[in-house]
Amino acid sequence: MQLSGLSYLIKEGIKNVWANRIMSIASVCVLISCLVLTGSAVLFSMNVSDLVETVGDSNETTVYLEDDLSKIEAVYLGRDLQKINNINKVEYYSKEEAIKEYKEKLGKELFSDLEDDNPLPDAYKISMEDLSKYDRTVEKIMKLKGVDSVSNRSDIARKLTEVNNLVQTLSIWVILALAIISLFIISNTIRATMYNRRFEISIMKSVGATNAFVRIPFIVEGMVIGFIASVISTIALIFLYNGVVEIVSNLVHFTAIPIFNVIWYVALIFVAAGITIGALSGFISIRKYLKKEGNEILGW
Repeated sequence: MQLSGLSYLIKEGIKNVWANRIMSIASVCVLISCLVLTGSAVLFSMNVSDLVETVGDSNETTVYLEDDLSKIEAVYLGRDLQKINNINKVEYYSKEEAIKEYKEKLGKELFSDLEDDNPLPDAYKISMEDLSKYDRTVEKIMKLKGVDSVSNRSDIARKLTEVNNLVQTLSIWVILALAIISLFIISNTIRATMYNRRFEISIMKSVGATNAFVRIPFIVEGMVIGFIASVISTIALIFLYNGVVEIVSNLVHFTAIPIFNVIWYVALIFVAAGITIGALSGFISIRKYLKKEGNEILGW
């Protein structure tokens, strides 16, 4: 196909959007709703993941050392802890610091009988990158020489991981459902366009027009609808997200991901999704017409 012919078909596809502007506006509105809801689901999932990661970082696990471990051996043990892949922070916590902290919190009177006898062990405070690997990481820690025990935070780790996995799973299903709905709506819009232009399609098929020549304008129409919807959706999502974050921040202490840190990625995904859904809608909608010839399209 020559460049001039392709240019003509693209112009025809763009004209179709305006010629069927009522249905096109309806499709754009539906697709905007779907994209905004999809974007909201993705941003919600990202914020939950970020929150889980933040809580995981602040939720320290204590590794208690054996009583007879020397200071030099404790230093080497700390280096071994740092070598474990899932551990991102290792901080030495001496028994002197521990007893001092307990005295400040509970009062010196409770520890007056101990005098200089400190029953608390030296320890390391660690935090993990991925809480879903908590149990496996603890197993590796317990294999190290000089480790007496590890504080059990498995319940917290499991609950945080379950929440994160649940949100991500729901987000995926929401995205799939909205994509199917968008595909269906735009397909119906383009079907209406094809019905209005069935005489033109019939003539083109009768004079030997190729399937690609007939199909391209409708695919372009779907892509234009998808592109327009994606641009508007991106702008709408910025205002919606900032508004929701402001309301939530006034109710609870919550630090959300700044929208402008991720909006360009979201915009690219919106454009890609909108154009892809539009192109697929155009491709699917016209397929049955391409199987017919001339008068068959008109039902004669």
